[in-house]
Order: sequence, then C-alpha cells, then structure tokens
Amino acid sequence: MPSRSTIVPLSSLLLAVAAAVGMATIGVISRITQLGAESITFYRLGLGAGFLLLYLIITRRGQHLRHAPGWGVVITGGLLASFILFYVQAMNYTQMANAIMVVYLAPVFSALIAHFVFHERLRRAQLVCIATALFGFAMMQEFQLKLDNGSDATGLGFALLAMLAYSGFILTNRGLPPRHNGHTGAFWQLLFGALAILPFALIKPEGLSAAPWQWPWLLGAGLVPGFVALLFAVLAINRLPTALYGTLAYCEPLAVVLFGWSLFGEALSPLQLIGGALILASGIIQARLSQRNG
Repeated sequence: MPSRSTIVPLSSLLLAVAAAVGMATIGVISRITQLGAESITFYRLGLGAGFLLLYLIITRRGQHLRHAPGWGVVITGGLLASFILFYVQAMNYTQMANAIMVVYLAPVFSALIAHFVFHERLRRAQLVCIATALFGFAMMQEFQLKLDNGSDATGLGFALLAMLAYSGFILTNRGLPPRHNGHTGAFWQLLFGALAILPFALIKPEGLSAAPWQWPWLLGAGLVPGFVALLFAVLAINRLPTALYGTLAYCEPLAVVLFGWSLFGEALSPLQLIGGALILASGIIQARLSQRNG
C-alpha cells in the first residue's frame, strides 16, 4: 500500500475529535430515554442510514449507490454491528467500567497491527503517547477492575470480542481501496449494521416500541452519533494514521465522563481529572508529531 501524506490537516484532526464526542452522546440519549440497548442501537444505525441517504441525495452523490458495495464495506458493517452487540452483552454481565477498559484497548491494538500490516511505523515518541493515553484512561477508571461474581468472566469475554470487532472495523476501513467513496461506504456500513442488529431488537418483549416523547431523542440518536459521528469517523480513519486516530479516539470516553459530570451531576475525582488531562495531552502531542514528521 502506498504511503499516505505526511502532512495531517487540522480539519482531519477535528473530524476525529468531533466523531469521538458525537459518538459519546449516545450514552446521554440512552440515559434519558431508558430504552433497551438493542433498540437504541438499531435506531442509531437505521435512522443514521436514512439521514445519510438524504444527505447523499441532496449533495448529488446518490449515483454512487447504484454500484453494489464491495465485500470490504459489507464486512465493516458486520463488524460495526458485532462491536455494538458484544459491547451491550458485556455490560449485561459485568460493570461498564470493566467492559469499556477492555474495549478501548482496540485503538492501541489496531495501531500495533497497522505497524506490521500497513507499515505505519511507530516511533518511540508515538509509543510513549499511546502508553500515556492508556495510563490516563486507566486513571479515569480509577484503576478499578472488580470481579464480584462468576458472570464477570463472561462479561470480559464479550468485551474482548467487542474489542476485536472494533479493531477490525478500524483496520478494515483503513484497508479499503483509495478509490473507495467514504460517504457511500458509511451509508452501507450503517445499513448493514442496522439489518444485522434488527433481529436482536425484535426478539425483545418491547420490540422497537417507543413513547411519543422518546422519538425526538431517537431522531437525535440517528442524527448525531448515527449519521454525523460515524461519517466523521470513517473520513478520519481514511485520512489519519491509525496510531493518531487511535489516540484521538480516547476523546470519546473523556466526553462520556464530562457529559456525566455536567448533565447528571456525576462528580469527577482528582484522579479522573488528571487522567483526562493526560489523554488530551497525549492527543495534542501525537497530532503535533504527525504534522511535523508524518
């Protein structure tokens, strides 16, 4: 694969950060609506696909949809759905902190795989930034990984599968051919992801039902984390080195903590504040290194 440009535009960095923050809003929507995770995920992907289709038609890119998506795009859609399903299952068996600590090893794992597969060589400074982001994330979780009962092992197993699916999603998007259209690719990924998770939502007793007051929030789930955030993520993955994108992706759990503090009064401990600062610092340094050295 030919090497990509060594200059990283600021717009690409902002895409990655906006994608991470946008994806973090799904937790706020889920907390407010109190709907099942399967339903929230289906509306996030399904309505997101609808919004993106409307965007493609308005911007006159709809003609690209006449061509059947390649197997790579189909696979990424399946990986997206698998990631969500396994992550939801992990949280059903173990604490959310346990699950997310395992899942967010995915960007680091992806960077290491890209080092060998895509020849995106990791310099010592980049390794330090990745390690710093991991340490900062562990500080945000206050270094807690509690195993209270036997179901926690099952939950961590699902979290590991979610981590592998998320890594596959990142790497498969990186491996798509340069001629691949990111906008239409994101649409197919959303659509295939929604179709994949639909049976799991329908087998629930409540199905896909929602109260009238919940529908605006579901539309928001499709618009922000479903349409805008995923589109930005796909575009950012295609433009940024995997190590840099992986570091900036840690803005998502940071945003989740900040949303919890500002919207739901969940206080941040000094240790969490320091961890968040380390994550931001590692992302800024990683961005400067990529702009300077590529």
